Amino acid sequence: MSQVVSQNIEAAYREKFPDSAKLYERAVTLFPSGVTHDGRYLQPFPIYVERSEGSKKYTVEGHEIVDFWSGHGSLLLGHGHPAVVEAVQQQAPRGTHWAACHELEIIWGEWVRKLVPSCEMVRFTNSGTEATLMGLRVARIVTGRTKVLKFAGHFHGWHDQLIPAADPPHETAEYPTPGIPSGVSDDLVIVPPNDLDAVAQAIDEHQPSCVILEPTGGRWGVVPMREEFLLGLRALTAERGVLLFSDEVITGFRVSPGGAQGHYGFTPDLTSMAKILAGGLPGGCLGGRADLMKAIAFDNDYGMKMKHPGTFNANPLSAVAGTAALEVVSTGEPCRRANETGVKIRAALNEMFARKSAKWIAYGDFSGVKIHSSYDGPRPTDDDFIPYDNQLEQVDRKWDGQLTHAFRCGLLLNGIDWMGWHGMISAAHDDNDIDRVVHAFSDTIDRLRTDGLTE
Repeated sequence: MSQVVSQNIEAAYREKFPDSAKLYERAVTLFPSGVTHDGRYLQPFPIYVERSEGSKKYTVEGHEIVDFWSGHGSLLLGHGHPAVVEAVQQQAPRGTHWAACHELEIIWGEWVRKLVPSCEMVRFTNSGTEATLMGLRVARIVTGRTKVLKFAGHFHGWHDQLIPAADPPHETAEYPTPGIPSGVSDDLVIVPPNDLDAVAQAIDEHQPSCVILEPTGGRWGVVPMREEFLLGLRALTAERGVLLFSDEVITGFRVSPGGAQGHYGFTPDLTSMAKILAGGLPGGCLGGRADLMKAIAFDNDYGMKMKHPGTFNANPLSAVAGTAALEVVSTGEPCRRANETGVKIRAALNEMFARKSAKWIAYGDFSGVKIHSSYDGPRPTDDDFIPYDNQLEQVDRKWDGQLTHAFRCGLLLNGIDWMGWHGMISAAHDDNDIDRVVHAFSDTIDRLRTDGLTE
């Protein structure tokens, strides 16, 4: 019996997902820890999925699961949206990789510029990680400066230059990121979120090429950011002559059709996007002011060109999927539905937590739901609630591993796949899914209490 998951939950979990257990036995001989993404690691084993539709996915055992991973946030429209499926089905036999320019990439790029006007020019990549890496290189070329300022707790992909301080604990000197030489991070300046004075001081001291941020707060709003701070940051960076780099890999086309910058009304110099951008297929892009993006052009005024190959950049299949998705997003309806469902889920969970006298709360913005499972402050009274006055160390904490695995397994026993301690909502989720979430959390808390893992 695993020592990570509670006995109560693990026995039921093994009984419900026996075929997944068998597949995991094969996987551990192929993949480190048996998984192909850190987030999918789960003790005693992860579930295995064979198909999906709308807000649901179905395990190899045939169990229906309400999905709150939403393709790691890429499936705002839900699984298998008809417009995206049709576009891919029509394109696949015509070609998936021409290694040539094509009109489909132009149409896709035009949709990006239409929805996000700050993206005067764009360059497609294969992921959000690549897009943020590209943005740093562009910023360094056009400014001639090497340093980059980021906020503690913000995630911008897993490349060397931005992964430090993405997760708690955030002190990189004491807790260095494994595998990254100290010299690589010497040009990274980390400041606390939501503190304009700290940003101003760091800019004056280090003269960075850019300030990069997740505009709704680190890791999709664990420590939320608000309009006042974003507008203040835009004014401060413009005043100090520092580029503002908005990482909208998650928020792009999710917060609103124009992303967080469209919702809050600020204009960054550079923007990275992925996930929803490609309609659930691999794809990302960097967009921004035309004069900055010309650092990638062969004929620019900077005296050097940023090199950018990439075998699958703007491949036809991702282009048509992304175009189909963005056309639906442009109506505003998917964002509205997902955001409204987020409000309902947060309210329903908090009502249930209070009823059970559980030290749990739900919070978050737009279509995200964050869970705090050891909260001892005042109960939420509205949807604008943020625990602990948004203090980084109290809100963005490292959770006990045994509790985390038991919690996720408990939800899966009740037909809910939750993304660690937060959920990502799609436009396909409905009121029935909300009821199932509340029941799943309630039953899981009871099971965790039985094994002494929560109060």
